[in-house]
Amino acid sequence: MPDSFTKVAARIDGATVEIVVADITTLAVDAIVNAANRALQGGGGVDGAIHRAAGPELLAACRDLGGCETGSAKMTPGFNLPAKHVIHAVGPEWSGGGEDEDVLLASCYRAAMALGRDEALSSLAFPAISTGVYGFPADRAARIAVGTIAAELSADPGTLERVVFCCFSRDSAVHHETALQESGVV
Repeated sequence: MPDSFTKVAARIDGATVEIVVADITTLAVDAIVNAANRALQGGGGVDGAIHRAAGPELLAACRDLGGCETGSAKMTPGFNLPAKHVIHAVGPEWSGGGEDEDVLLASCYRAAMALGRDEALSSLAFPAISTGVYGFPADRAARIAVGTIAAELSADPGTLERVVFCCFSRDSAVHHETALQESGVV
């Protein structure tokens, strides 16, 4: 991971929003969000990394959930992760923008936030959902992610005190920082 990116933080209605470049599987938060596939059976990218770090119990727990629709989210324990829980959020595959991809991406962020509020969690960490093999344009996805989380925190932060956008690359972090600046929060 590049060390040339400084953590960015802002406050939204009592919650701290951070942008970091890190390995999401190392974060000690109440829940990390997994950029999952509909089958919830593990895969590549962040999904595969989370499954490897959590151990085989995560896959067994996911099998019991019966999959998850695009735009939705489901939760499991974190098993061997520092995070207590994993929220599996299924984002859309990019098809050029004409298949409600923006709506579905925002929906999976809202669903993850709702699970966090329902479980009275105080901290969540999100990857850049759908921007890897699903091909969603990273800058567009960052604006949707930041805008959706800001709106959710403004509407009802619940017990959430900290939301982290955990980016795998400096470029992704810059997209999130730009989106945060454009939102008027920082």
